Amino acid sequence: MKMIVAPLLRIFFRPWIEGEENIPTEGAAIIASNHLSFSDSFFFPALIKRRVTFIAKAEYFTTPGIKGRLTAAFFKGVGQLPVDRSGVRGAGEAAIRSAIAVLDGGELFGVYPEGTRSPDGKLYRGKVGGLARVALATGAPVIPVAMIDTEKVQPPGQVIPNFGIRPGIRIGRPLDFSRYHGMENDRFILRSVTDEVMYEIMRLSGQEYVDIYATAAKRQIAEDKKKADAERKAVQKAEQAAAKAEKAEEKAEAEKAAEAGKAEQEQQKGTGSA
Repeated sequence: MKMIVAPLLRIFFRPWIEGEENIPTEGAAIIASNHLSFSDSFFFPALIKRRVTFIAKAEYFTTPGIKGRLTAAFFKGVGQLPVDRSGVRGAGEAAIRSAIAVLDGGELFGVYPEGTRSPDGKLYRGKVGGLARVALATGAPVIPVAMIDTEKVQPPGQVIPNFGIRPGIRIGRPLDFSRYHGMENDRFILRSVTDEVMYEIMRLSGQEYVDIYATAAKRQIAEDKKKADAERKAVQKAEQAAAKAEKAEEKAEAEKAAEAGKAEQEQQKGTGSA
């Protein structure tokens, strides 16, 4: 990742980094980043000096086919931890335990508090749970990170990245939540910690903040698209029906005109014979 991928990223994209000094040279810390693109999983881990272990959705490890196997091999190779986002509590608890183990080993643990990629470049509400619970259980500082313009490099759903765009990484100062140590089961405290982290990410990224979950936004966007597609199809169908009716009317008028012309010709012919 750092010996091969990082030099290629620097050559082709020339990414910039601000605030790298805010990442400690040793010891545990939590990296909390916004999530704009699949390429975030390449730029940040490859370009910072220390290794960072992120949690990744379980589908990256279980998707069948050649592409799925290559993706799984990549994420396993860079030490990423699978997390089940289906709402299974046991899977979530296992991910939290794994994160705590990473931090207990004095390493960097990374998390995307939004829980999924932003569907439109906006910053969405952070999910209560993993980030705050791990921070309070371990006492590790939380370092807010803003990925800049990575969604322009590789928009959601696009495989081949766009060249000629220079993305960036802006790293904020560590946030200390030791004052809440031992309160990781208080949901109000978890929400407060999460919101404070999201505010810092918003300040660093300059993104518009939307106080709903990204998953809900994705559903709404999908529903709006489906509704818009249905309305467009209905309009197209109505236009086709109107065009068909207009053609039928024009044909009927043409046939009527032709019959009238024929009748006139026959009448003139009869008058001439007389």
